Amino acid sequence: MFQLDDKFLTDVGMNELPEEQKKAFLQHIYDELELRVGTKLSDGMSDAQLEEFESIIDRKDEAVMAWLAQYAPNYYTDEAFGRIQQATGLDPNDPSLRAEYAATKWLEVNRPDYREVVASVLDEIKGEIVSNRDKLLGVDQPAA
Repeated sequence: MFQLDDKFLTDVGMNELPEEQKKAFLQHIYDELELRVGTKLSDGMSDAQLEEFESIIDRKDEAVMAWLAQYAPNYYTDEAFGRIQQATGLDPNDPSLRAEYAATKWLEVNRPDYREVVASVLDEIKGEIVSNRDKLLGVDQPAA
């Protein structure tokens, strides 16, 4: 999908940031991406859908297990579950792993366009960073 890393910083012209600021900048971008994507994805969802998803992302194991039982009863054999498990290094029985998988699967079921939404919002943020690069880096700009 996408990575918020040194390559991302290079792509948006922010690789000149001091090392101690890079991590904080990337965390800020992640937080902003999460907020904007969440806002766009929630448009048009019912209150019930929003509550269900909130229970999953809040890692309420009872809600996660109920959702998985209904929509992905054999989740542990799904390739996506295996990829998430491998990426996180979590034990296959870890409730956090189940919740992460359930959140991803929930989006596939309820918002199949979520990957496009993430890509679109990320492109928006990249454009904002590029257009404000000098200001963000504290580079003096010529007087108008």
